[in-house]
This record gives sequence, structure tokens and C-alpha cells, in this order.
Amino acid sequence: MSFTTFGEIMMRLTPSNYSNKINSSSSFNVDYAGSESNVASSLGVLGNKVSYITKLPENQLGDATIRSLRAYGIDTGNIIRGGHRMGTYIIELGASIRPSSVIYDRKYSSFSEIEKDEFNWEDILNDKKWLFLSGITPVLSKQCAEETIKVSQIAKQLGVKVAFDMNYRRSLWKDAADARKIFDKILENTDLLFGNADVLKDVYNLNPSGTSRLENTKEAAQMAADKFGIKHIAFTIREHCSASVNKVSGVFLTNSKYYSSKTIEVAITDRFGTGDAFAAAFLHGIEHQWDDKKVIDFATAAFALKHTIQGDQHTSSEREILSIMEGHISGHVLR
Repeated sequence: MSFTTFGEIMMRLTPSNYSNKINSSSSFNVDYAGSESNVASSLGVLGNKVSYITKLPENQLGDATIRSLRAYGIDTGNIIRGGHRMGTYIIELGASIRPSSVIYDRKYSSFSEIEKDEFNWEDILNDKKWLFLSGITPVLSKQCAEETIKVSQIAKQLGVKVAFDMNYRRSLWKDAADARKIFDKILENTDLLFGNADVLKDVYNLNPSGTSRLENTKEAAQMAADKFGIKHIAFTIREHCSASVNKVSGVFLTNSKYYSSKTIEVAITDRFGTGDAFAAAFLHGIEHQWDDKKVIDFATAAFALKHTIQGDQHTSSEREILSIMEGHISGHVLR
């Protein structure tokens, strides 16, 4: 088994008519998603061996969630059951000048109330090469923070590489200083860092002075490498034309060398889960020992392609992502 991810999966509700606002919708589509489960599902779709670790309530929603994970080829054998409820998030997809928005309802969820020593990390990580974590999990509760730090430390001891996506959700943290204290402890055990220039500014007040998004991101990656002692950093770049159109690209700093991808302009169907698609595709390339330029190009192509797919999960195959990477972006019908 190559990969495992750890975090909360929630019930996602989206207006059945994607263009509707939440307050005018009478029906919603139901899905199950979260940053770490999105990475796991994408890795599974790409044919990798992957397991996902979480806690779910012992009810029909928990059952449905596990079925949805298994549909992507994810091993759910170490998911524990208990607690009272699933967290929920409700998404309103933006368009043109109207931004997307999210309402979270995750307080007192089963996962947020995990207890000490519920997970046997030595057994869970026994045959793994990579552990994926995100900066969302530590904010959910004191024990979630302690568990995220703990599993990163155990992974380090066992020789399991840690990939950490420094997701920072302003609406969940009371203060950036709280995030810094926890992130610092995870970063001590991190081998591969995902993120972007903005999150470094928000959490660590690191302000690159480049004259373009690309130069800013390269400088931010080097700042992160210097500050945290991490040799491998993959950052996304997003330029907002509107809520409907973005330009996206990526930068990979590895052993003091930069590799940057082409910029892809994309019309947005659903931008949620796009960073997770980038991380999963990047890990897929690393696992297959592709050269560094191909890895960042493939991850960026997945990042862009996910914007065109409804829902959090990225269901594109390796072949489809490679086609985008190779420049086939005209949208012509495939016959």
C-alpha cells in the first residue's frame, strides 16, 4: 500500500440547480468529500493503492460515506465508527462577479471528537510510503491537532514520507498565530509541502516582492524552504479573472531547482477540490518516478482539469490528464 490520508470527510450539499443561491434552493445534491478524502479518491482513480483514515458515525450516513470511498478504490479498513454526527458543508457556486461561498456545520462531528489512542498509527502506517495531511484537520479540535502532530511524528520515525498541504481556512481559525504553533510541529516532519504564496503570507507573514505571480510564488517557495528546512515544495498559482474564469499554473522547488508549468486558462464549473487534485496528481507522478518537470506539468494539468468537473472529486484518468498536459485544450469532441 503506497499512500494513506487522514482527515474529516463531510456531507457536501450543493443546490441541485448549480446556478442557484443557497437561500433560494429547495433541493440539494448530496455528496461526501473533504480535502484528505479528495486526495485519496483522486489517487485511487489514478490506479494507486491508497487508504483513508477517519471517524464516522454508526448510522446510514456513515455507511453511505464508506460506500462512496470504496467506489474510488480506497481501502476503508481502518476507518473507526462512533460519535453522533457527520460534519456538513453547503456550497454556493459563484459565477462571473459573484464569488463562491461556503457554510460549514461541523461542530461536534464524530471526527472532531476523536479521542486519544483511538488510532493505532504504527499498524496503520506499517506498509505505507506516503502520509498526506492538511492544515484543515488541526483546527477542528484540540485532539485533532494533537493527533495530526502525533501521526506526522510517528510517520517520520517509521520512514514514511509526509506530504503536508498547508490549507489555511480563515473562517475556522481564531488567529493565524494559533495555526503557526501547530503547523510548525507538523512541518518539522514534512518531506513535501503543498500550498501557495498567499497561505505563507496569511500564516507566517512572509511577503515575497516579485513583480508577477510566478516570481512571487518562486520567492515564496524559497522562503518556505529556508524557514522550514524542506527540500521539496509544490505551490499552485491562481489568477482570478472572475468567479467563472481563472488562469492556473504550478511551481516545484526541489533541491534548490525550480520547475514551472505552463499557464492554463479555464472556465470554471466547480473549483472545489482543485488543490486536492493538484496534490494527488503530484504524488502520483512522484510514485511513478517521473522527472521533475513532468510531475509539475501533470499536477497542473490535473489542477486545471478538475475545475471543469462538478463535485469535489477529480475523476479524470491519467490518459485524460496527460492529454491536457500535452496541450489538447481546445475542447473538441473526442470520437
